[in-house]
Amino acid sequence: MPHDHSGHLHSGHSHHGHHHHAPDNFGRAFAIATALNVALVAAQVVFGLIANSLALLADAGHNFGDVIGLLLAWGAFVVARWKPSESFTYRLRSASILAPLANGLLLLVATVWIAWEAVHRFAQPQEVASGTVIALASLGVLVNGVSAVILSSGRKSDLNMQGAYLHMMADAGVSVAVVAVGLGIWWTGWQWLDPAVSLAISAVILIGTWGLLRDSLRLALGAAPRGIEPAKVRAALAALPGVTAVHDLHIWAMSTTETALTCHLVMPGGHPGDAFLRSVAQAMQRDFGIGHTTVQVEFSEAAHLAAGAEAGCDKV
Repeated sequence: MPHDHSGHLHSGHSHHGHHHHAPDNFGRAFAIATALNVALVAAQVVFGLIANSLALLADAGHNFGDVIGLLLAWGAFVVARWKPSESFTYRLRSASILAPLANGLLLLVATVWIAWEAVHRFAQPQEVASGTVIALASLGVLVNGVSAVILSSGRKSDLNMQGAYLHMMADAGVSVAVVAVGLGIWWTGWQWLDPAVSLAISAVILIGTWGLLRDSLRLALGAAPRGIEPAKVRAALAALPGVTAVHDLHIWAMSTTETALTCHLVMPGGHPGDAFLRSVAQAMQRDFGIGHTTVQVEFSEAAHLAAGAEAGCDKV
């Protein structure tokens, strides 16, 4: 059977919610935002231990997750420019899938520890240095606010930048809550406010981490990315002129921003020509955000079934 491969059209990718063309200041913006948040996390951990505040440590854990996320986004920008090698023909794009999976697992462990300590503190309240909590949480509001401003320049043209911007704004809100805890303890002397808000922050982290783990694990196992319904892709391919059947349709993520598709199209009418194959790739990119489409054309379904039986393959 002849193999006809569509060209990978790399201009104008459409990946349903992922970034495609980074602005000129992408690397610099992420470098500054990352440096600010690393300094913030270090300060919150040190002074959280000194102040004996779980809420401050929980906020540090939350911000640490953001640091990892910023590093991943920045790293993906850098790695995407590396040249492929003989062994890694797709470059190291899948690292952007494995990294958030590891990040999610680390955050999950940290969140469980914070929640466990918070529950114990309800039974045995410990004095918290409210002044230190207020000062460091206020610093968190400032750092996250400045980071959001730095990232805001590209948020209208790059969805990845927009996501980072919104995350920084949300983190500023969490830090405001920690400031409120410090003020509440200073005003009322209620030490239970610290573990109570720690549990609330842990819940926020857990919700975000669960989604991160779920999505990264799905992609790591080769599932079709969210937002792409294989049944609709199959229907679109089956509706193409001259196509009588679609076999061996596979859709998977090459990275968190790039999706690949391979399939067999049964076309008894003969070779469709290069223009048809290019139109298939363009349609997959335009309608489903699939930027890497490879099509194998078969002239009879019987030939496909015979080849599948000989190879011991199941019909897809």
